[in-house]
Amino acid sequence: MNKSEEIFDIYDEQMKWIGKAPRSEVHAKGLWHITFQCWIVSLEGAEPSLLLQLRHPDKDLFPNLLDISCAGHLAAGETVEDGARELQEELGLKVDFTELIPCGLFAEEDLMSDDLIDREFCHVFIYRCDQPLTKYVLQADEVTGLFKVSTSGLERLVHGEIGQLEAYGYQTGPNGQLEKSDKLVTLEDLVPHPAAYYDLVFKTLKKNGLFA
Repeated sequence: MNKSEEIFDIYDEQMKWIGKAPRSEVHAKGLWHITFQCWIVSLEGAEPSLLLQLRHPDKDLFPNLLDISCAGHLAAGETVEDGARELQEELGLKVDFTELIPCGLFAEEDLMSDDLIDREFCHVFIYRCDQPLTKYVLQADEVTGLFKVSTSGLERLVHGEIGQLEAYGYQTGPNGQLEKSDKLVTLEDLVPHPAAYYDLVFKTLKKNGLFA
């Protein structure tokens, strides 16, 4: 094991703690672990929008795909509240945990290959932030772009009602600076979360008046 490799708490299928293991072993054996996930919603503009981050090409899971605004694994001994640090690390947002809107817990399994299996108990949250995309500070080794999509459009996309969706944003250029990069997004461009996962987010947005 690499001395700098992350160590995670691991759990059984009933979310009972059973020990600790390094990140590589967790993903190789498909051990259940905990993640913090936060969707950023913006009400700036004609309709509500959600932010998608572009994952770094060197990520072990789902490189170069668009995903949750901000997400990260919890290290061994950390609480869900500690996960709020991910917002500052990945996007430069200093946010207190009490400012987040909880969506709930979602158990998700992704079987990429025989030796790459991701099983997560996802603690999902929402945070409203109306600042321009250019104000975010991206963590260079984690996030290579940030895009805004229509919340209603994303809901229709994940339910198969439309085949593509306009995304407006920025990507890190060869000189390290953010460059404008609008694109058409399909389901193949997104990390493959099940529709039920997205519905958990949409339901919470609607409940809190952030999406009609």
